[in-house]
Amino acid sequence: MVESQRNELSGKIAIVTGSSSGIGEEIARRLSDLGATVVVNSASSVEAGKQVADSLPSESLYVQADISDQKAGQRLIDTTLLKFGQLDILVNNAGWTTLVAHPDLDALTDEIFEKTFDVNVFGTWWLTKAAMPHLKKSSDGNVVNITSIAGVRPVGSSIAYAMTKAALNHMTILLAKSCGPVRVNAVAPGLVETPWTRDWQAQHENVSRVAPLKRSATPKDCGEATIALIRNKYATGQIFVVDGGLTLVI
Repeated sequence: MVESQRNELSGKIAIVTGSSSGIGEEIARRLSDLGATVVVNSASSVEAGKQVADSLPSESLYVQADISDQKAGQRLIDTTLLKFGQLDILVNNAGWTTLVAHPDLDALTDEIFEKTFDVNVFGTWWLTKAAMPHLKKSSDGNVVNITSIAGVRPVGSSIAYAMTKAALNHMTILLAKSCGPVRVNAVAPGLVETPWTRDWQAQHENVSRVAPLKRSATPKDCGEATIALIRNKYATGQIFVVDGGLTLVI
């Protein structure tokens, strides 16, 4: 990496939720590679989160917080501001799901439904709302929401999950319209190879068979898409689909 790229985000403070592994970890590493100070976060994987933070090349901090708890989310923002005095980038990556076949309505219990919305929608909304006044003070405030193609097609790990991702996609556009000059965009991956989906072999095989690019996404694919949106200073309200062409054929 050339020196200008290594310092590209120097002086920027970024929070990446759900960044102890998978997509969030990769985004945290890419931001750190470019010089940003990164706040790593997880709801429960404390040791893994600390290890990610300690391994980043730029200054970092780990903060445990379950964003579905509004007070915990506020503490994440407050801790970041107390330590670094500013906030420039918020990547809303934290999410939750479980596999529930779409036709099996009884299997989609109220508990699963509510937890999916509490983390994916309410938690993201509360955290973004708390962060927005501070992002507006930045010279280039950024929010990137990690959503899913389940928000644009009738697919996904459950009906509840797809509903939450559709809500996040629309929330992205509404916030971009309403909160400028803060830029608000989303990365909408297809199925991604992460620790969470390690056992979803049938789903990965189906994507490899159907998608034009013949594989599932990787965390690196999602990280590069996130950085692209942060870099483009005239992009806002965009849903960047990163799915190997899967939505072209389903």
